[in-house]
Amino acid sequence: MSGDFKLIHTVDPSMRELIVAAENVACSRASVFITGESGTGKELLARYIHSKSPRSGRAFVALNCAAMPEGLLESELFGYEKGSFTGANVRKIGKFELAHKGTFLLDEVTEMSLPLQAKLLRVLQEGEVERLGAERPQKVDVRVVATSNRNLAQAIEEGVFREDLYYRLNVIPLEIPPLRQRRQDIPLLAELFLEMSCSENGITKKHLSSCATEKLLAWNWPGNVRELQNVIERSALMASSGTLNAQDILIRNFQSRVTNQDILTPGMTVLEAERLLILKTLEHTGQNRTHAAHLLGISIRTLRNKLNEYKEPLKEVTL
Repeated sequence: MSGDFKLIHTVDPSMRELIVAAENVACSRASVFITGESGTGKELLARYIHSKSPRSGRAFVALNCAAMPEGLLESELFGYEKGSFTGANVRKIGKFELAHKGTFLLDEVTEMSLPLQAKLLRVLQEGEVERLGAERPQKVDVRVVATSNRNLAQAIEEGVFREDLYYRLNVIPLEIPPLRQRRQDIPLLAELFLEMSCSENGITKKHLSSCATEKLLAWNWPGNVRELQNVIERSALMASSGTLNAQDILIRNFQSRVTNQDILTPGMTVLEAERLLILKTLEHTGQNRTHAAHLLGISIRTLRNKLNEYKEPLKEVTL
């Protein structure tokens, strides 16, 4: 999904209330915690808040905690001095320092390890960051926006997310509803993405027929707004006519090639049952790994490791 904050288009009442709330808190220094399923536009809302804040002329720095290997995440956050460890040939400035006087987005912060959460909490409390190997800490003035697609209460109860860090980050809570709960926005966003796709790819402007819109409204959109944008772009590029009909809307459903069994049966091992559950959950979410990990109650790293163990290709079906 594009990072342009101008792409926040909505006619849904709950989304309009959310945008107003975001504008109201943008001028403050308070930390904001944005929750919502993967693909709903959490980073887009974070950028919108930054654009409406007194810090808009300063840097907006984003870091996806789930995508970063755990061993590198600390150095990305806090940086290090030259010679602080083998291979540290130059000084590295961490993201916190890069975001000084600006806004720092901690995307999927609940995927951060507990030891690193403790260090993050100290930075937020003290307002200073210490590079690895540095003699003294550096003062930082950063407005923090955090996001997560997990059930935060459950994450705290399971002991994978610190309650004190949650309260430090969750000064202003904002929750983005999934696209299936704001279906009024589907035609609006579809037309917007179609216009964008045609413009960006240098093709003649196309339009959606009523039957195409009906097909879009009938889909549950497990990947949310990001999935809708991908579907529209793919459909626009593949359609031969200037009007997209239902058959031109290329929604992809991924079906797992599991074993010969498609249900849990007596005699199945725990590992086989786990594998079946994971693959069927991925099928349900349209292969959205972040959403699947959330539903399964595991981290995205754990899910990635499990899939590497299975190493089984996926069969793609176009609806």
